Amino acid sequence: MTSPPRQTARETARAPLSSLGIPFGLSGLAGTWTMAGVTSLATQIIAEGLWMLAAAAWIAVVANYLWRSHNHGGSIREDLRDPVQGAFASLAPTSAMLICTHYAQQLPLAGRIITGVFMAIGLLFGAWFLAQLALRERSIDAIHAGYLLPTVAAAFIVGQSAGTFGWTLLGEAAIAVGILFWLVLGTIILARMAFRPAPPAALLPTFAIFSAPPAVAGNAWFAVNGGRVDLVETMLLGTFVVLILVQLMMLGAYWRLPFTLGFWAFTFTAASSGTYTVHWLALWGGPGYAVWAWLAIGLVTLLIGSIAVRSAALLAARNRRAT
Repeated sequence: MTSPPRQTARETARAPLSSLGIPFGLSGLAGTWTMAGVTSLATQIIAEGLWMLAAAAWIAVVANYLWRSHNHGGSIREDLRDPVQGAFASLAPTSAMLICTHYAQQLPLAGRIITGVFMAIGLLFGAWFLAQLALRERSIDAIHAGYLLPTVAAAFIVGQSAGTFGWTLLGEAAIAVGILFWLVLGTIILARMAFRPAPPAALLPTFAIFSAPPAVAGNAWFAVNGGRVDLVETMLLGTFVVLILVQLMMLGAYWRLPFTLGFWAFTFTAASSGTYTVHWLALWGGPGYAVWAWLAIGLVTLLIGSIAVRSAALLAARNRRAT
């Protein structure tokens, strides 16, 4: 009987595409604090610092992935086609869209051009990803809520950036694309969770992404419609409340999981939900709205901050073991 082959460097030392969730989550947190500034709850200095951190994280994570891809075998093409990791590649252009849209306030022409480039990359990757679903057979057990990232989240964020720039037709079209694939893929993902064995512990946190679409779509629609409450926003708000309650019902299952970098899947869902909540509370303006808004901001910041701290500790421990 032969012994199993040893793991190769390609299997153990390549940076996972899921690490792109780090700048994505930090961009979301920066967006939450930006909304706090827009609604006069906080100074914009905090938001600007977080946007700088998100931009630095994007550069570091993308550079780390490319460096490790070059030095540890395998290929980027194989990573993109991986049935588990491939969907996370969309976070590179999607995070860049958020960051460049923000900095387009200071550099309007360059910001719009660069954001437009990342919009095109994000939409093209989403189309390619959907084509791979049609062309390459895969087990339904490999499907997870991260499949919403290149198809739904990217489209909604294109819509948000377009709305911010006043590109109304593009914004409306992109949001329509996001809603279509939210309905299609959301159904498949829920069916996979309901009728197949539970996903591995490392993948279970990705189910948090399942509850992100109404908040991301709501933020995008606010950008397109000028921040007004209308029928679309009211429908999205109702859906948002129900899906956030789903995540609250699953806290016990999440709490029992060992911590991994996969917990960054929680961060953008939390941040987009916080931004959406603060926007709605500011529009409501009822008694004590600022208290509720600060509670939402505080919870989002605490969650993402704790994941960042634990991630740093985890990576430090890995480096100590490696040396």
